[in-house]
Amino acid sequence: MLTLHHLEKSRSHRIVWLLELLELDYTIKTYQRDPKTLLAPAELKQVHPLGKSPILSDDELVVAESGAIIEYLLQRYGQGRLQPAAKDIHSWVNYRYWLHYAEGSLMPLLLMKLVFTQIPKQPMPFFVKPVAKGISGKVMQRLVDPNLTTHLAFLEQQLEGKTWLLGDWLSAADVQMSFPMQALAARSDLTEYPRIAAYVQRIEEEPAWQRVVSKAGKLELPA
Repeated sequence: MLTLHHLEKSRSHRIVWLLELLELDYTIKTYQRDPKTLLAPAELKQVHPLGKSPILSDDELVVAESGAIIEYLLQRYGQGRLQPAAKDIHSWVNYRYWLHYAEGSLMPLLLMKLVFTQIPKQPMPFFVKPVAKGISGKVMQRLVDPNLTTHLAFLEQQLEGKTWLLGDWLSAADVQMSFPMQALAARSDLTEYPRIAAYVQRIEEEPAWQRVVSKAGKLELPA
């Protein structure tokens, strides 16, 4: 029996999407973030020592990390769906690239943007606040924003003439990329990146994603 240990406002929404796309039977166990710290609850550590979501249980087997969960579900239940054939080497390499790019290159920058945007908003002595704001601002200006601009331009170019990342058909690469792309939409001005904006809109209008919303709620991300 497949059970997804789902944390609100998290990467696990995309695993619900994959489960829906594969039309698998599963249950969702939802966990709420701490309202003050926004961290996952300690009870998730009873499922996996790191206490991070998503976590997938398949009977006695426990699989953590989005990429590993995606590969597990496709290998065991995918029946060749949502991924290119190995003999199509160009598509296969492109597919693998997006699976790793999502968490290896894009998400660290988005996490940095979130952290350094939130630092000046945290409670602190009044005389520390200008220092914290200044340091955060310099990190954003010199490191985070220029790198994100590079990635935005890259993604916009990669989506030229495409409906999904591999072309006209939706793959698990889109599933893996859905969370960082939605985070980009929440934390960036996409006026100059219409293809990215349209891509995120297609994700959120996709029928299986609509079922995700009905079962796990809308994915709401802090700006």
